[in-house]
Amino acid sequence: MTTAPTVKIQLVRSPIGCKESHRATVRGLGLRKLRSTSELKDSPEVRGMINKISYLVKVL
Repeated sequence: MTTAPTVKIQLVRSPIGCKESHRATVRGLGLRKLRSTSELKDSPEVRGMINKISYLVKVL
């Protein structure tokens, strides 16, 4: 039983005043409020989303 690698991210800056596509990316990663965390499967798609909004999130 191998578990898939995961990545845990936390929203550290507010997406207010950001581009609409960046706000949609934050919601797509499952983040809602400031300091909310989300644990997702580590994949190239998720890494790309994190890279797009790297100034808003922190990888834990």
